[in-house]
Parts: sequence; structure tokens; C-alpha cells
Amino acid sequence: MGNSLKDQLLKLGIVNEKRAKQVSQQERQKNKQKRSAPPTPEQDEERRMWAQLEAEKVARDRELNRQRQEQAERKAVAAQIRQLIETHRLTKTEGEITFNFVEGSKVKRLYVTEAIQQQLANGRLAITRLNGRHELIPGAIGEKILERDPNYPVILAVPKGGAETAEEDPYAAYQVPDDLMW
Repeated sequence: MGNSLKDQLLKLGIVNEKRAKQVSQQERQKNKQKRSAPPTPEQDEERRMWAQLEAEKVARDRELNRQRQEQAERKAVAAQIRQLIETHRLTKTEGEITFNFVEGSKVKRLYVTEAIQQQLANGRLAITRLNGRHELIPGAIGEKILERDPNYPVILAVPKGGAETAEEDPYAAYQVPDDLMW
């Protein structure tokens, strides 16, 4: 069973060795001509179709890789922000003075000490959210977070310019009462 048809015919004596070589040589020449012949229009169209499908697959793969890479970058930035907040957040910030701030379209309230209230007003401290809680962090860390993700919720008071605004301010001569809160 393992013998080819040519071998079987040679064994039976139906075909001689010379004729078998001649037939195999003719078959090789036909195959060679088929390979070197110009492609038919059907073959040409089929090749173009396969090339187009391959190009579309490569484009889809590139887009998927780009999306995966962007998602991985977003996760890395979120992890960096979480680590910045966790390592630099202030503890023991509870106080009796209310500090009101705007988050989105709502006014929120945070109870702080007087020293923390002054630092928040001067921009030395910032307020951010982590795991559904408001956290107090240094202002420089708040700026770093905003550099990494401008859409992250960080409330940072920007102090107004010192000497220049004092000269231009028509109410600079009037003192603001210490107990005035908004």
C-alpha cells in the first residue's frame, strides 16, 4: 500500500523505467509552467481580496493594541495618583470650623482646624477624593495630580498675586473681620 502507482506499474511490468521518467518529467514541466504563467483574472482578484483582508486585520490589530496600551496607561496613572494621595494625605484634620468648597455643581462642607483652613485658603493644601472620602493633601501634590490627570477632582485654592493686587485693590484699606465665613 505504501508504494506509489508508478512503483506498482513498474513491478507489474506494464510500464518500463524510461517511460515512467519521461512522464514524471512532463508533469514537472507542466507544474513549472503553471507557476511561471501570468495569473488569471480570477486568481488576481482573489489575491487582491486576500491582501485587502490581511491589511484590514492588521489595522484592527493595531487599533486593539493601541486601545489596550491607552487603558494600561490610564491604569498606571490612576495607581500613581492613588499612591500620591495615600502617602501624602493629612491625618487628624477634624476640627470645629467648617470649610465650604465647590465640587462639581454642589457645595460641600469639611470640618477642619483654623490652621488647616488658612492653609486651604492660601493654596498650601488641596482637597481631593479617594475611595469616596475627601482627603487633604499638600498643594504641590495636588498640582502633580492635576499634571497627571487634569480631570481628577482636586480642589486647590489659587492665591491671588501679593503686592500687585494689593496696590490695585480699592478695598485694601478696609479690614475683613476674622469671624467672616462664607
